[in-house]
Formats: sequence, C-alpha cells, structure tokens
Amino acid sequence: MIPSSYPDASEIARLSARMLLEIKAVHFNAEDPFTLASGLPSPTYVDCRKLISYPRIRSTLMDFMTVTVMRNAGLEAFDNIAGGETAGIPFSALVAERMALPMTYVRKKPKGYGRNARIEGAMSEGQRVLLVEDLTTDGGSKLSFVDAIRETGASCAHTAVIFYYDIFPETIKTLSDHGVSLHYLCTWWDVLAEAKAQNAYDTGTLAEVEKFLNNPREWQEKRMGNKG
Repeated sequence: MIPSSYPDASEIARLSARMLLEIKAVHFNAEDPFTLASGLPSPTYVDCRKLISYPRIRSTLMDFMTVTVMRNAGLEAFDNIAGGETAGIPFSALVAERMALPMTYVRKKPKGYGRNARIEGAMSEGQRVLLVEDLTTDGGSKLSFVDAIRETGASCAHTAVIFYYDIFPETIKTLSDHGVSLHYLCTWWDVLAEAKAQNAYDTGTLAEVEKFLNNPREWQEKRMGNKG
C-alpha cells in the first residue's frame, strides 16, 4: 500500500535514528575502533541489514523512505525500483511494493556465466529507475550500480538510502557530478543527537564519537599513527 502520511523530515530523522539504536544496529566504541571496508578505523558502525529482522521497524522505515522519495522527487517520478547487491535488495523490494512498481536488482559485477548479466529482472530502455541501498558513506559505490542501470538505456538520477554518513564533504558532489540526487532518512548526526537524548552511551564515548564526526580523516590518521 502506498503510504499517504508525510511526517516532517526532522521527525523522520529522529525516529529513524531511534529505531536504529533500539535494535542495536548502531555501535560506538572509541577504545577499540571498528575497521571499515576501506581498512580505516572508526569509533562508529551501523548495520542496516539487521533491520530486515524487525517487521514493525522495517515497515515503518520503508514507509518513511517511500514518502521521502515521493516528496523530494515526485509521486510519478519512477518506473522501476532497483536494489544494489546485496544489502539493497530487500529494501528495494519493499519500496517497490509500496510504490506499486516493478523491482529489479543490480549485481556488483557480471555473474560470469549464462547471460553474464548485471541487471536481474525486467528493466527496459527509457525507464526512470530509483536505486535503493541500505546506506552510503562517500557515494562512490553507487556509481557502478548507476552506470549498470544506464547501460540498459534506462535513466537513473536518484538513489535512496536509509542511512547517510554525512561526514565526508565530497559525497554529495561525487553523486551530483554523476547526475544523481541522494535521498536519505537519517545521518550520524541524528544518531548522535538521539544517543545523547537517551543517555545510550557514556559521555566519554559520545565526546570521542563527536570528535570523529567533526573531522573523520584527522581522527583516522591519528589512530593509524598511534598503531605505527
């Protein structure tokens, strides 16, 4: 069913952050930082894939994503909803169901046999495609998915995520230079604010997380230097 209510964007952000904290999809650890896919350290980690196991939260967030996209891009702006392999697949299916649109998904690379396809499902020339993913950090990983969609003759000018880091200033420009607009529900800043409001972590941890969010590159360089 297509959602018909439109919560204020700030309330969507607050509630989305609250839900991520509630199911412990958010982790803060300044003493023993996490290692990101890039190999760099971080005192923060978010696991949006965990959301699929919580039906009430999953449903609410997908309602939020649907209304956010329709409000920002238009109610008749898309013909196809594509998920990025693998985390974006369940969320794209849920959004496609709400928007009453076809769903497809994009492989990270050709599967290497058969049709050697990157697009699974029916996507045709001229379709306007929304790329759905769980999160974005610097936006770079989205570009390969967008290019694969465009190679079919379809267009892709929008991507929607549950979580946007919002700490790397180049992200929006990277996507914009590629002709892509980003839509998201909440950021690290929203999670930090909600964590403070809930006293979810000790003040020392929250202070260290805030230092990281204000200058992630410097924080990482210091940590890497200390390791040496």
